[in-house]
Formats: sequence, structure tokens, C-alpha cells
Amino acid sequence: MIVALIIACEVGFWVLLVAGLALRYLAKMPRTGAAVLLMEPLLELILLIVTAVDLKNGAAADWKHGLAAVYIGFTVAYGHYTIKWVDGHFAHRFAGGPPPVKHYGLARAKHEGKLWVRTVLMAVVACGLLQAAIWYVGDGGDTTSLHEWQGTALKIVSIHAVIALTYLIWQKKDPGRTAAAPEEAARPEQKTLR
Repeated sequence: MIVALIIACEVGFWVLLVAGLALRYLAKMPRTGAAVLLMEPLLELILLIVTAVDLKNGAAADWKHGLAAVYIGFTVAYGHYTIKWVDGHFAHRFAGGPPPVKHYGLARAKHEGKLWVRTVLMAVVACGLLQAAIWYVGDGGDTTSLHEWQGTALKIVSIHAVIALTYLIWQKKDPGRTAAAPEEAARPEQKTLR
């Protein structure tokens, strides 16, 4: 049941996101669209409550409860960012908004560093929820799976740190700049007469 609810929350997230943005930009109802977007956190609250009730009713703490904690952590850390990112693309595509900014070089490395900080936040939230579940289950229950999910959250942080670091070490150059440089070099220098 928990896995089905996680899937339903993810589908619900995207349905509410598309509905909210469609109301905002296509139907020209920005307040209604914002109200729909504000319903997003209710999905995670429902998942949190159902997971807690499931544990309270005597369900063995297993990988499903760990997955629910990591999913909630991910949504807390990346939910607003994802909405803002999709909103920018949606506004550009359907409402004449500015094109999304592409980052290159050091700016891209900083952007990836900020995303890594979000991953750290995801792990903190997930590990906190998992620890609360471990305390809730107590010594009488098997919490091995929940401890393993805490380790998984920390591994995700470590892997993302390596990925973010690669953007600092091997910085991608702006293709617009590299294409403009040969043209400027090919132009003869203009001499000014005085």
C-alpha cells in the first residue's frame, strides 16, 4: 500500500503541477493556478500520515517505509525548485516568457553546488524521519531496513558531491562564446585616423 501511495503522490505532484501552470498561463487564472500549486505539500503530508499509521498498526518497518521517508525528503528539498524550473519552461513555451538560463563554466559549477546542498537537505529530512520511525518502532521491532535507508541517503549525498565536483574540475564552455571568438579573430583590426 505504501509503494502505491508513493506512486500516487508522484503522479499527483505532476498532475497538480501541470494543472496549476495551465490555469496560470493558458486559462489566465493566476490565483487559481497558485492555489492548485499550493496543494502540492498535502500529498507528502498524506504520505507521512499513512506511513505513520501503517507503523502504528503493527506493520513491520521495511524498505517501503524507508522509501517513503526518502521520497518525502526529496520533495521537501527539490519540490519548490522543480515547480520553479517547470514554471520557467512553461512560461517560456506558452506565455512568451524569457528563455530559461543555461549555466556554463563556474556559474554551472555553483549551480551544481546549490543542487548538492538540496541533496544534503533531502538526506537530513529523510534521515530525521527514518530516525523518528526507528524510535517509534523501538527495541521490540526490526529496524534494520530503516538503518539501511539512512545509509542509502548518505551514499546519495556522497555520489552527488562527486558529480557536482566534476562540474568544477571540468567546466563546460559556453558554445555561444567559443563560436564568436573565431569570428572576432578573423576580423582585421580597424585603425582610427586622427
